[in-house]
Amino acid sequence: MITGLEPLGRDALGEEDLTALVRTITGDPAAVAGAVRVEPVDYPIGTPSTESLHRVFGTTLDGADWSCFVKKLQSVRHSPIIEFVPVEYRQSFIDYMPWQLEIAVHRSGVGDLMPPGLRLAHAYRIDVYDDDRATLWMENVVQEWGPWPIDRFERAAYLLGRLSARRQPHLVEPLLDRVVSSTPGTALRYYAEGRVMKAALPALTTPETWRHPLLSAAVCHLGDHALRDDLLALGERVPAVLDALEALPQCYQHGDASPQNLLVPHDSPNEFVAIDWGFDCPQAVGFDLGQLLIGLAHAGELSPEALPAVHRVILRGFQEGLKADGLQVTEEEVLYGYLGSLLIRAAFTALPLEMFGTHDAPLELFEQRVRLTRALVDLVSPVV
Repeated sequence: MITGLEPLGRDALGEEDLTALVRTITGDPAAVAGAVRVEPVDYPIGTPSTESLHRVFGTTLDGADWSCFVKKLQSVRHSPIIEFVPVEYRQSFIDYMPWQLEIAVHRSGVGDLMPPGLRLAHAYRIDVYDDDRATLWMENVVQEWGPWPIDRFERAAYLLGRLSARRQPHLVEPLLDRVVSSTPGTALRYYAEGRVMKAALPALTTPETWRHPLLSAAVCHLGDHALRDDLLALGERVPAVLDALEALPQCYQHGDASPQNLLVPHDSPNEFVAIDWGFDCPQAVGFDLGQLLIGLAHAGELSPEALPAVHRVILRGFQEGLKADGLQVTEEEVLYGYLGSLLIRAAFTALPLEMFGTHDAPLELFEQRVRLTRALVDLVSPVV
């Protein structure tokens, strides 16, 4: 084991493997690894299939710097979250969650389908273990600093539209070989029946939720006393919306196309590096726009009041991308696919109810999320 890689545990490479990795990264067939250090990534892990994130930095004996991003994947049976899943649902949850999806992305031909300006992160090494764990050694993308300008949202939407058109079900195979990956809408329906119908909507229905000091204070300060009724009215539409989404034209899409998963390299600010794919099944055309719209707002990096302007440009950009690669659908179909999916995916879960038991939860967060939820409700209500 090479000194400096100990924080990676069993993924710490021996001299031969590290040398091969460094030569792959640097492109120098004679490179020899010198000093190495590992840094944990300071980023909240939002998915139970991710065990840990690290960056590895090193220097060759010739003085060349190199780096890579190390992502450890796991079956959700290893995740602490499994303890919060009711016993009767645990096995189905474990069986359903596709923890191997990112491995499948890098082993598939999806990178060859991407339009110019959108690409995968380079995968240098993939280690898969017998205990339903794996490790990806990937390109460490140094990102462009600063907020996204409005034209970047539009370009991202355009490229996602082109990718969707190229990944229609009759043109490609699913990334994972399983029945649910070829069944339209199954991932969103699974999410709706669990996260939305069994958790979020019952909580939103309960009067005690709205009497919690933080949420009550946020609602009162903003004067949005109709929010609860508006959310519950939308909740009644969920089954019909799911049916309508599955009747629309379908595409395999990125599945989690938030700006946080479309990295903009500092040395190439006109391209996007797509990471952290999700929802491996055909979804209604326009599905990817929901996460593109809400990702930065959910993280508190974009004002909820900016969403209508972003909405307009990404809808236009996505439609132009579809047309550029020959998929002819109506604006109404894209709009419903986008906003119907956004309703299911985000409208009922934007309020941070999981922080009710946190002593240091700030009122500002609850106010921001109330504003975000209102923006989503106002956006989707006229369409769904």
